[in-house]
Amino acid sequence: MNQKVCIAMIPCPGISHLIPLIEFAKQLVLHHKNFHVTFLIPTLGSPTPSTKSILNSLPPNIDYTFLPQINIQDLPPNIHIATQMKLTVKHSLPHLDQAVSTMLTSPKPKNNLVALVFDVFSSDVIHIAKKFNLMTYFFAASSVIAIQVCLTLPKLDESVSSEFLDTTQTLDIPNSNVSFKVKDLPDPVLFGKSSETYKAFLLLCRRLSLADGVIVNSFTDLEPDIVKSTQDSVSVYPIGPIIQRESKSKENGLKCIRWLNNKPSKSVLFISFGSGGTLTVEQINEIAFGLELSGCNFLWIVRVPNKLSCSAYFKGQNGNSNSNSNSNSKSDFDDDPLNYLPLGFLERTKDQGLVVPSWAPQVEILSHGSTGGFLSHCGWSSCLEGLVYGVPMIAWPLYAEQRMNAATLSDVFKVAVRPRIDEQDGVIKGEEVARVIKIIMDGEGLKLRRRIEEVRDGAEAALREDGSSRMALSRLVSKWEEKASQKIEVVSTNGI
Repeated sequence: MNQKVCIAMIPCPGISHLIPLIEFAKQLVLHHKNFHVTFLIPTLGSPTPSTKSILNSLPPNIDYTFLPQINIQDLPPNIHIATQMKLTVKHSLPHLDQAVSTMLTSPKPKNNLVALVFDVFSSDVIHIAKKFNLMTYFFAASSVIAIQVCLTLPKLDESVSSEFLDTTQTLDIPNSNVSFKVKDLPDPVLFGKSSETYKAFLLLCRRLSLADGVIVNSFTDLEPDIVKSTQDSVSVYPIGPIIQRESKSKENGLKCIRWLNNKPSKSVLFISFGSGGTLTVEQINEIAFGLELSGCNFLWIVRVPNKLSCSAYFKGQNGNSNSNSNSNSKSDFDDDPLNYLPLGFLERTKDQGLVVPSWAPQVEILSHGSTGGFLSHCGWSSCLEGLVYGVPMIAWPLYAEQRMNAATLSDVFKVAVRPRIDEQDGVIKGEEVARVIKIIMDGEGLKLRRRIEEVRDGAEAALREDGSSRMALSRLVSKWEEKASQKIEVVSTNGI
């Protein structure tokens, strides 16, 4: 096909939701030159300089439009972050409708728009896609197992009258040996069936089967049985692992790499809770105690603590948290995260570890030969980076779907260990931190290391020209090209 095929992608607000879609778009236009991608981006606040920088560095076949900003005062107060994201997109629908209409009447290639690809929190755009006879695809920065959980939830909802308060119950995934404890399911499930957040999440789960397909940032070799069984409910396209191969910022990068260069192979534990993950002062102190107790080399990204171990999760494009759950979390704290480490810790561990405030280039650290373990909050992008670089993990989830990711890494993929939480105060004690460090960094973790090396090799194979992910992308492209050909035939028949 000579004429370019246009795809519009609609993320929900927040750079952590934008970046996976951007990386997918870059892979699409790299391997299929006849495609053009336009991002239509809902906004709640002004875009940050980093967001603009990322968007302005896109290849020529990708462009973007910021939809008019939504006023936070138009949203209900004290709502969950997930609900806030969804409502931001919903309030942007009139602007999105106009943007899609303009594309369809604009010069080529945009008038050859055939499909909308949208984030899971942007599912309301299905109505606009139907209005303009466009194909619809969810983009899920998750495992296929997570998609199967979402497909299973409506049936569970119909069969259970309680509010899911018995968190010891399990959810069995059909046609597999996989099950999850209810307490490990995404946050909205635990809010109870009467909550608006749960109702919105349930609606999203029901809409999955209404779309033309679900594009998943995973790969068939990682979860073959689940991929096969999920195809019975919805067309799934595992096109991953798509990760950033280079960090966007080099802050603290040279310092970290120089330090790693002086450490033995596979000897360093990397500790990071993502771009927004936060811990309590007590939990920071317990991690510090566990690191000293273990004697393991470590590179630790420390952030200003929170009154609760959680995360900013959603930050508006202006960089400010809009969630009431964190509104008073950091105001009482000093801006220097190193001030919350135990007294004398930095001096006692100066030969053992490197503590970096706030940020460091994760991809470069995980890919370094001296890195032998990864203590992660289990955001899916971080999970994939650990898998791609063959680094066994300590799964330490904080919020949202991260508990489910942690259970998947440890119980299904067998590439991680999960520390036990003290039931009395909800804190992971230093002795437990030391225990799981020894499992993945010492001889006990040999089986775990062999397993993740197998996964790493499978990830590499999936992305080869004849690999499962490239084939899945080709099948998806064929669907879009077929739709574009049908549009051209209709135009020709009508004499337009």
